[in-house]
Amino acid sequence: MSETSKTAVRLAADKKRFLAELVGTFVIVVFATGSVVIDARLGGVLGTPFAAICPAIAVALMVYAFGKISMAHFNPAVTLGFLITGHITPRQFPVYFAAEIIGALLASAFVAFAIGTEANLGANAPNYSFPLPLIIAAEVLATGLLMAVIYVAVYTRGLRGFGGIAIGGMIGLDILFLSFVSGASMNPARSLAPALLSGFITDLWLYWTATFAGAAVVATVVARKKKLLFR
Repeated sequence: MSETSKTAVRLAADKKRFLAELVGTFVIVVFATGSVVIDARLGGVLGTPFAAICPAIAVALMVYAFGKISMAHFNPAVTLGFLITGHITPRQFPVYFAAEIIGALLASAFVAFAIGTEANLGANAPNYSFPLPLIIAAEVLATGLLMAVIYVAVYTRGLRGFGGIAIGGMIGLDILFLSFVSGASMNPARSLAPALLSGFITDLWLYWTATFAGAAVVATVVARKKKLLFR
């Protein structure tokens, strides 16, 4: 195959990955933030379980829909993790990153138009009644647990078909048990879009540091294990 043909194949593959990541991130952010907005509009009667189950279902569906096309990142922190472990190349990183950010921004615009603008468009918010180090640790832990489950799915060939359920379930559990401390974003794109569109950017620093840190720590451990196994 000529170099021109190889380039064309790479571009076609990148286009498919971009579209898969954009659509998948869009759906997940609509469910994740839209559920918060709906709960706020109803006076909080649905509560945290509703805000946990909606993105859990969305993630599971998108993993099954697009896993074979893009490995179903839908999250810049996960993309960083996969870069560290060599599952994507540095050249592919901006393709994923751009798709995830654009997909999330489109999702928040859709939520504002079709669902409502309550609760700052569903933006994440930490509970400052807890000490700041604990809030940061909770967000790092939530993202790290998610990244760990994703790697388990990757290295067991999708947990024999249950990978999407496991990953979605981990997101639901993180939200259920840790959102009351840190907001349990686990996803910088999910936090960025509603924060920017609502103007509620005060806590954005947390979700653009702790999430990447949590994913990077787990990815670094996995990468080190791989090196030890294949020496």
